[in-house]
Amino acid sequence: MAGEASGDLLGSRLIAALRRYVPDAEFFGIGGPMMEAQGFDAWFPQEKLAVRGFVEVIRHFRELFAIRRALVRRMRAARPDVFVGIDSPDFNLGVERRLKAHGIPTAQYVSPSVWAWRSGRIQTIRRSVSHMLVLFPFEEAIYRDAGIPVTYVGHPLADEIPLVYDRADVRAALRLPAGAPVIAMLPGSRQVELREHAPLFVATGRLILAARPDARLLVPLVTRETREIFETALWKADARDLPFNLLFGHAQDALAAADVALVASGTATLEAALLRRPMVVTYKANRVSYGIAKRLVRIPYVALPNILAGEFLVPELLQDDATPENIAQALLNLLGDSAVMEALPGRFAQIHEALRQGTGERAAAALLPFLDRGTMPAAA
Repeated sequence: MAGEASGDLLGSRLIAALRRYVPDAEFFGIGGPMMEAQGFDAWFPQEKLAVRGFVEVIRHFRELFAIRRALVRRMRAARPDVFVGIDSPDFNLGVERRLKAHGIPTAQYVSPSVWAWRSGRIQTIRRSVSHMLVLFPFEEAIYRDAGIPVTYVGHPLADEIPLVYDRADVRAALRLPAGAPVIAMLPGSRQVELREHAPLFVATGRLILAARPDARLLVPLVTRETREIFETALWKADARDLPFNLLFGHAQDALAAADVALVASGTATLEAALLRRPMVVTYKANRVSYGIAKRLVRIPYVALPNILAGEFLVPELLQDDATPENIAQALLNLLGDSAVMEALPGRFAQIHEALRQGTGERAAAALLPFLDRGTMPAAA
């Protein structure tokens, strides 16, 4: 069960790895196009579950509850060798608890952020999960100490992104002037994020261009709908003539080409770190959802590079602090700080090495014992 695009990527890699050892395995449930390309049978549209934030989940509660109930019913009838819930813990743990109670082994692939907030969930996880697959090295000890079987598998982006790349080649492919300052702007992948962030990013870009007219702004957008939201923000701000270069996807190319990046908090911050890009992290959300989350969070960071480093490597400008003036100044400060620009890539390289584990293979190795057939790979 993968409820959004990042889970679809993990699921597709896992399916491909498992098929190498159990070629006749069947995969079904909820997933996206990458999983379907691997022969996955999707019972429900994945986008139905791509809901984020307390208020947004409440608005869609009836539909989400109906999907979960139907999924449990069909899984109990199908009796799979193992159910794998990929991320989406608020949805998946309820499914896993019910299936485990009926004798179906369950694995949760991607840990909930119990180290950041709602640590009491570890008790629910113990009742729900037969095995945890975690992406970050510090998570392994949390589950081992709680008596929950766990395997650290690394992060797939660390496998996908090369340790070394030629930035000049990427810039040439994007037809960027060799000496121009390039700023990648990643406002998020969900439509709800774009509605919050697009006006903010456009206003920030305008201020940057006022200070650095030679700058180039790259804005990768993952869907036609998110592009339309950003284009509407440009139109409303009378900024359509400014040099915002909107890309269909190509987020990694934009980051690889950039000098610095403005990134909405989420997995994209890890992508930026793995591509060694100094960044400013921002996020704006529904005020009620943000207020609830702020009261519950127990760590001082939200950006993955800061969490993994255990210190503030990159600035975070969130909610009320996320103003065009603050963000533009932070980005311009980065561009002008040669010491930080030279030091950060080395710190990001350490994170990359730690997360580069061959994630799909390690996850498959952890799940093969549930299938009780196939040959165990050397990584097991």
